[in-house]
Order: sequence, then C-alpha cells, then structure tokens
Amino acid sequence: MNDEKKPKPVDIDKIDLDLMKLKTTDMPSLLEYAHTVGGFAIIPTNQGQIKSHAREAMAEQTQEQLGLIYEQMKTLARQVQDIKKRVYISDLIYNAEISFTPVVGKIYFLYEFKLIKKRFLSLISPDEWGQKMEDKIFIAEIRLNADHTWKVIKSSVELG
Repeated sequence: MNDEKKPKPVDIDKIDLDLMKLKTTDMPSLLEYAHTVGGFAIIPTNQGQIKSHAREAMAEQTQEQLGLIYEQMKTLARQVQDIKKRVYISDLIYNAEISFTPVVGKIYFLYEFKLIKKRFLSLISPDEWGQKMEDKIFIAEIRLNADHTWKVIKSSVELG
C-alpha cells in the first residue's frame, strides 16, 4: 500500500489552539460561510456591481430630496419677500395721515400729495377723485389684513 494514502497521525503538540479558536464559533448559524460538510455553498457575489447599484439609488434619492428642499426654499423665499413687502407698505401707511379707523378686510387707497410729498390713506379710489386727482399721486390699492399688515392689491409704483 502507498504511504500517501495511509492516515497520518495527529501530533497534538503541533495544533495551534489560538488559530483553532478563530476558526470556531459558539453560534455557527451566524457564520457567513458553510460550517459543515453538508452546509450549503455560499457563492460570493459581485460586490462592485451591488455597491454601484446602491450608490446610484442613493444618488438618485438624494437628488430627489435635494430638489424637494430646493422647491421648499424657493417657496419660503417668496413668502419672505411677501412679508417684507407687507411690512414695507404697512410702514408707509402707518406713517401716512389716516383720518379714520380702517376696518379689517376693507379696501383703501394710498396717495401722496405732489407738492408737499405727504402721504395719506383714503376711502376714495383714483377714478372717484375726478379733477381733484390732479394734485395727488396714486400709490397703491390696499386691504387691511387681520394681523394689521396691509396687502397690496394694485400699485402704480414698485413697492418694497
């Protein structure tokens, strides 16, 4: 009989116990490879392809979320501009002469006298002034909001 086919005796002194500890586990079901002869084979996948698909999905999702945030920012920026305009026109109005108590939700008209550059709030529209409109400059048609800011409905000049 050939010596190569004979079982070789195990030399216990040559066994590296520390290395054997690394190759064994108390919970073999958590191993990422088959731990017995009858275990199923775990075939490695193409990690580069998996990572590439994951990165593409992540980039697409990130771009979509950034797009949504950008749209929200544009909406917020428009709201900021609207608030600034309301504050600006409100400041103009509250620095103008007001000879009556404005009512929330009603429409009023802001004018300026041409010669003395003094602003005033009126109940009268530009069409209703007739000849008396000659010494006035129409600035804006406005409505008083519940928060006591004013909304510009129509204006003859750039406001804010």
